[in-house]
Amino acid sequence: MTRIILSGVNGRMGKAIEGLCEASNDFEICAGVDVSLGIAHRFPTVEKPFAIIENADAIIDFSHHSATETLLSYAIAKKLPIVISTTGHTEEEMAIIVEASKKIAVFKSANMSIGINLMIELAKKAAVTLRNFDIEIVEKHHNQKLDAPSGTALMIADSICERLENQLDYKYDRTKDHKKREKNEIGIHSVRGGNIVGDHDAIFAGPNEILTISHNALSREVFASGALRAAEFIKEKPAGMYSMADLVKEQ
Repeated sequence: MTRIILSGVNGRMGKAIEGLCEASNDFEICAGVDVSLGIAHRFPTVEKPFAIIENADAIIDFSHHSATETLLSYAIAKKLPIVISTTGHTEEEMAIIVEASKKIAVFKSANMSIGINLMIELAKKAAVTLRNFDIEIVEKHHNQKLDAPSGTALMIADSICERLENQLDYKYDRTKDHKKREKNEIGIHSVRGGNIVGDHDAIFAGPNEILTISHNALSREVFASGALRAAEFIKEKPAGMYSMADLVKEQ
């Protein structure tokens, strides 16, 4: 049994994780954290992590990147591993995360789907094989998502850039350019609407053919399940930075 402290318990992903835990004999939420209370749960919920008195094996964070520093302070104080599933972190917040990983196990991924991480591996291979093709990334999410582009779209772009050993130019808006596309560009486009869970396309466009690598999340349970697996994965790991790639290697 893995006991979880869930940050962002009243959000969309928090509810998905809660549903999976209620149907599982392997996971239990022992406490929840959320800035917006008022929803009844089977476990205690608080506004700030330092108000938690329950013992846990790991923290899962699906709240907001601005909450990361406080959560990490609590995790370090309690010597708890943490799964950070939020996106949109600033450079300063990322530095705090890296520093925390020297003291506790930190699992960070912009996307907890195993399928997305396989897509990234395929995109990296395609980028090398189709080195002269133009690369564009399109991501689609529901109309309540706060950050754009998605952390996953940036994760795809960063992985391609790293594999090509190139400093590629990320283009989010071409409306003011009025010029031809440069070869070193990666266009990243965001669509927001309805209840789209999360769709990502990596498009490789050549002179005579186009390859599109796509991933479509059909429900939030795919991310919730991945986050729970990550918590189980790191609960006994030593201090360090971990990712979905590390989890996949051990499967």
